[in-house]
Amino acid sequence: MLRKLLIGAVLLLALIAGGAVVLPPHQVKAHTLVITANFIKTAPQGLDDPVWRKASASQLLVEGRETSGGSNGTVTTRALYTDDNLYFLFKWKDPTRSLTKQSWRFDGQNWNHLKGNEDRIALLFEITRINKFASRGCAVTCHSPADLPRNKWKFATKMDVEKGDLWHWKAARSAPYDYADDAWLTSAGNPTGSYRETGRRKDTGAGGDVRNQTIDGTRPIYMQDPNKKPSVPGFLLLDEAIKIADYSLFKAGDIIPYRLPIKPSGSRFDVKAISRHADGGWMVMLYRKLDTGHEDDVTFNPMRNYSFALAVFDDSGSDHSKATEPMTLRFSRE
Repeated sequence: MLRKLLIGAVLLLALIAGGAVVLPPHQVKAHTLVITANFIKTAPQGLDDPVWRKASASQLLVEGRETSGGSNGTVTTRALYTDDNLYFLFKWKDPTRSLTKQSWRFDGQNWNHLKGNEDRIALLFEITRINKFASRGCAVTCHSPADLPRNKWKFATKMDVEKGDLWHWKAARSAPYDYADDAWLTSAGNPTGSYRETGRRKDTGAGGDVRNQTIDGTRPIYMQDPNKKPSVPGFLLLDEAIKIADYSLFKAGDIIPYRLPIKPSGSRFDVKAISRHADGGWMVMLYRKLDTGHEDDVTFNPMRNYSFALAVFDDSGSDHSKATEPMTLRFSRE
């Protein structure tokens, strides 16, 4: 099983166009893995659309790190684009569909959190140049000073002018609304410029989730509104939740989600998603406008190439694995 797979992707010498680091077509580092987005006139309508046959399948070899014990895995990646949008299709093995995200379970007397997190996939593109991202990938944003323990590493760039565009699909928190949480990355909040605080920032708009717990954190505070049929079976959306008035309604074994997805809007809702877990693995399609018009997003110019990084997470909120090769996104009308 893949244990959070991180694919660091990168380019060499870069031109700064519109603030983002890009390479002219065909100028790519010799050992960089190139993901080619082929042009199509009609956008794919789903995971099984025949138009995906026009996209070359790249096998991204990733190797485990830390808890994954050095195991290897593969993420099959395809990319397409139209005059207006960019589309990715990812496929990887994962026997379990992890959605628990610490859900509540009632044992007859007390409420306890179940063990388990969620499956995720994340992409990071440069909005402005991130020093050494084109040669080292996510390592320059995920790692912290040598004197800081690994469990305190934070996700950040070193300088304020360095900005990244983060697409974060989450099986339990964003999949119910068919999107990937759109955020951006910059330096940490510490004025010294260290990584001791995260540099991840939310795009404008609504999204994310809320924790379903009482003030003392001993039990859930929300349940499904009995007058509303769940729009996404198996999930408790904040818009469909009501406060629990009578806890005697519950019996031993009852489970209530701990993280309640918020209906997304604005720039945070730029990256749409379609996903399915079947046949022992995930298929996730992510797509977005080439130019969203938002300053917190990278603008894709099909005349340029872009360095990016990718990570896949298996029932986890932190660990990941690193790819064996850097990556470049290029566009082709051939």
